[in-house]
Amino acid sequence: MRYYPINKCYSTAGSEPGSTAPMYVLCSKWQDPARNTSPTANSGTIGKSAANQPLPITNIYNTLGNVGSSTTQLYSERANLRTQIEGPGTFTMFAPSNEAWSSLSAEIIDALVSNVNIELLNALHYHMVDRRILTDELKHGVTFPSMYQDLNIFVHHYSNGIVTINCARVMKADQLATNGVVHLIDRVLMAVTNSIQDTLEIDDNFQQLRAAVAAAGLEEMLSSKGEYTFFAPTDEAFQKVSPDTLNRILGDPEALKSLLNYHILRKVQCAEAIISGAPMETLEGTLLEVGCNGDSVTLKGKAVVTAKDILTTNGVIHMIDELLIPDSAKTILELTEKPGVTKIGSLFKQTGLTSYLEKKEPLTLLAPLDIAFKEALTVVNEDMSNLLLDHVVKDQLSSKYLYDGQTLETMSGKKLRVFVYRNALCIENSCIAAHDKRGRYGTMMIMDNILTPPIGTIMDILKADDRFSMLVGAIQTAGLTETLNRPGTFTIFAPTNHAILALPSREQNRVMADPMLLKYHISERILVSGGVASQIVLLKSLQGGNLEVGTKNHIINVNKIPVVDSDLMATNGVIHAIDRVLQLSAGRQSESRNGMEISSEDIRRFGYRPAKVASPRIRKVTRDAILKRIKH
Repeated sequence: MRYYPINKCYSTAGSEPGSTAPMYVLCSKWQDPARNTSPTANSGTIGKSAANQPLPITNIYNTLGNVGSSTTQLYSERANLRTQIEGPGTFTMFAPSNEAWSSLSAEIIDALVSNVNIELLNALHYHMVDRRILTDELKHGVTFPSMYQDLNIFVHHYSNGIVTINCARVMKADQLATNGVVHLIDRVLMAVTNSIQDTLEIDDNFQQLRAAVAAAGLEEMLSSKGEYTFFAPTDEAFQKVSPDTLNRILGDPEALKSLLNYHILRKVQCAEAIISGAPMETLEGTLLEVGCNGDSVTLKGKAVVTAKDILTTNGVIHMIDELLIPDSAKTILELTEKPGVTKIGSLFKQTGLTSYLEKKEPLTLLAPLDIAFKEALTVVNEDMSNLLLDHVVKDQLSSKYLYDGQTLETMSGKKLRVFVYRNALCIENSCIAAHDKRGRYGTMMIMDNILTPPIGTIMDILKADDRFSMLVGAIQTAGLTETLNRPGTFTIFAPTNHAILALPSREQNRVMADPMLLKYHISERILVSGGVASQIVLLKSLQGGNLEVGTKNHIINVNKIPVVDSDLMATNGVIHAIDRVLQLSAGRQSESRNGMEISSEDIRRFGYRPAKVASPRIRKVTRDAILKRIKH
């Protein structure tokens, strides 16, 4: 029978005992043995009149009674160990507290006391080393041969000050004796003889795990010398996973190895020293959040650890009742089950297109956040199917390798462009909102908007949208039609008919006849709304002056004029609709800092307050309507 003690989790204060400054939460009491201030054999109390007077130094046997380990005293006498720890010599005893002995099961106690000359004596000798060891030697990862068959005692000294002996916490350290030293610990130590692999093989809770470890070729590693923590899933944990998912992973050696490595840390992490919510790197390469909640150790915020601190010769096992599946073992469809991006996966299921997200070939899903979907955009039809395939790129991408001007091909045959800005990385009108989720074969990039691939040139879109009929006439009169039809990277701030009609007649005529005024509305650099967030961008216009593009009250604006409809994507640029005509000013005649993002100091000078970019407003003319008009 194995003893699995439970320890409560609670908040701690600052880096020094007695500090009131909040620092972090531990799954056991913070204590640095080197700074222990508890009453000891050397600094203990003798009555109220001598509260600060140290007790006289004495032998190990008597010291046990002074530090709260009288039960160890009692068992030492029964096992005929008293003479040894009272007599000459130099020993170290890791002495369990009285509470530690009382927490043992009756079955274990009976086994010890029924054979005091062998079982109990051996157990006590395992708590001893035949030389004096002070805390300056209790370094992380060291071992000391015990006085029971030279079996090792394992020491771990964590950065938060916690010191453990076989995962038992040192409560009082360096209790000096005439013939050695005593360290009080909070558990009774059990001799460690099995490796992680040995433990898996003898525990009936791990039949499925044993088979998985063998299939992944990890048996040798788990049998060899090392320092590992294995969050070991039980058979119950495997049974909770859907058969299709489990069979897929078990039948894929690479996915299976990723799955198991995600359960393993390359260090020994005893439950006593866990900091709540601390991310720890796994052998799989990603971080696993380990914490505590009340009496329970948690993984990713869930109380799934059912047995803690099963110590082995090459690490420690924590038994868990839920399988942890890393992104690297998931299909793209399984990646869409993450909170915040579930709607895109649901739509793929509704349209019968899930095979695209389960392919064993490199793909990337550009997954809009759930909040990007409007009710009208969730109707399942042919247009929805085409829209979904617009979001699947024919390659497994990584955002850190995307570059400005890169072209991506989708499963629908569309071409998408990449735009790189100071504070944003965008694909067409949609910008990356979170870190990539890299699956077994494909990647999911989380995007802030639904993609709208370009459907024609800037002139095609303007002509197809009734809001811009007067602007189209002005462009034709100014001889700019060819410019806005040719390949390029234009941004046009397009005044609507309402904007032009709001001007006095003389100004209306100027708009319709002044090419320089029209050129002032056009830049040769593409700037989508997501590239403007929290900054001001200067765009050089075709006229030569600068356009100041920023945000105010969560709305994108140009020269402080709000954009009423943003990100109308064209094959040669982007259109932003405005309800006022931009006016030339002397200060904007000769600037030439095209595409330059302004610093916070410049922002204060211009009088702008950075803000988030709002979601684009619903267009008065739908994209489908524009597409139909372009075709005609």
